[in-house]
Amino acid sequence: MDMHTVVLGTSGTTAQDVIAVARGAARIELSEEALAAVAASRAFIDELAAKPDPVYGVSTGFGALAVRHISPELRAQLQRNIVRSHAAGMGPRVEREVVRALMFLRLKTLASGRTGVRPLVVETMAAILNAGITPVVHEYGSLGCSGDLAPLSHCALTLLGEGDAEGPDGVVRPAGELLAAHGIEPVALREKEGLALLNGTDGMLGMLVMACADLARLFTSADITAALSLEALLGTDKVLAPELHAIRPHPGQAAAAANMAKVLDGSGFTGHHQDDAPRVQDAYSIRCAPQVAGAGRDTLDHARLVADRELAAAVDNPVVLPDGRVESNGNFHGAPVAYVLDFLAIAAADLGSIAERRTDRLLDKNRSHGLPAFLAGDPGVDSGLMIAQYTQAALVSELKRLAAPASVDSIPSSAMQEDHVSMGWSAARKLRTAVDNLTRIVAVELYAATRAVEMREGLVPAPATRAVLDAVRAAGVQGPGEDRFLAPDLAAAYAFVQEGKLVAAVESVTGPLA
Repeated sequence: MDMHTVVLGTSGTTAQDVIAVARGAARIELSEEALAAVAASRAFIDELAAKPDPVYGVSTGFGALAVRHISPELRAQLQRNIVRSHAAGMGPRVEREVVRALMFLRLKTLASGRTGVRPLVVETMAAILNAGITPVVHEYGSLGCSGDLAPLSHCALTLLGEGDAEGPDGVVRPAGELLAAHGIEPVALREKEGLALLNGTDGMLGMLVMACADLARLFTSADITAALSLEALLGTDKVLAPELHAIRPHPGQAAAAANMAKVLDGSGFTGHHQDDAPRVQDAYSIRCAPQVAGAGRDTLDHARLVADRELAAAVDNPVVLPDGRVESNGNFHGAPVAYVLDFLAIAAADLGSIAERRTDRLLDKNRSHGLPAFLAGDPGVDSGLMIAQYTQAALVSELKRLAAPASVDSIPSSAMQEDHVSMGWSAARKLRTAVDNLTRIVAVELYAATRAVEMREGLVPAPATRAVLDAVRAAGVQGPGEDRFLAPDLAAAYAFVQEGKLVAAVESVTGPLA
């Protein structure tokens, strides 16, 4: 667990800090600069609240109800009511890491000094995160516009000491009890504060940041399994030559080809054939592996650029500008994030698809250049990896469905005031499933390719391949032999990829991969 401290200032945060808070145990501190900026912006809100003129979010209702001016004695109730009424999520609980990322990124915007909340609100949210208290947030409730409203509302409810939350022991209890157990006083909200806690793209952004980190590992893992499949199929590595990729200068393509070349360095398999005939060309799933994976890598780079911009942003409506103006805006719209979430789902689907084609080629005795059917010990008596490929195919088919973009949809809400929404939360949720499916698909290719390499006799694999074979067998993934209960092997291969052990095994020989 990561125990380092993340310091939040006024200028945003980094992807590394989001992951440290969401997945680790990093503590959060608020800089003096941030607390001063928060106090300064609150002074502007207090000044406006004292005036008779209506100001959206300060002395009016919200959304389609913004036309009503709210008298001072009802404003605390207004802010409390928006949290309670908007905490309307349904469905399964969202993962702890997602909720922590969501809260941390909302805290990032509050600390910017652009939202008008009191320092007390910022400090209380940081205290809840540091105590390991995780609000119960549900799968459904965000349209990705006006922020991730229902998810953020369930988090805000915890600040009020209401609703349910999970304690650091993993037990769900009433939030008020958890706050009391950790010496945290519930917040009584004032003008603008309820709205400021709800109005951001924080959930979809948190899931984007984590997906980018996971996909970076998966792209490297897929380069490795593609190289292992090329090796097992006695393919040619000449297509990986850097001068070939330099004449089509996509950086991701060059990086993928370089990774594959490093894995295959020193292999005695490449360029052979079962009858010693020279290999002229390999199938597209082998020869074009760097082009497909490279396009995904370049898409990932674009997604990271968007994420970095959002991590530097202060997303709220209205916002307090440095000159004291409080202005309404549309910065809460999730389109920039939603698009790249959908782009990544497309890239994941295509990468999974080409990996499955390589696996199928390894299993087909008519195309595998001398390997036994289905990599079985005794084909006919044994079925080998036949159904492992079925499972992989099912995962690929679901990836294709998950690649259908959420961001092209919009269902108007709030009496047509919010008449075009991003559906970015939905894009993020399906991307999380896509990333997990892709991990399993890569794991199946790893399982098939390592078995195929071991079934070749008389040839010496690359040193990096040898390191993978040793590591994956040590991790409980068994090698060739008669049929056995296959699910445990596949689960062990999934964990091997998901935990980064595949990349680590190769890098122990090659040094760092892209």
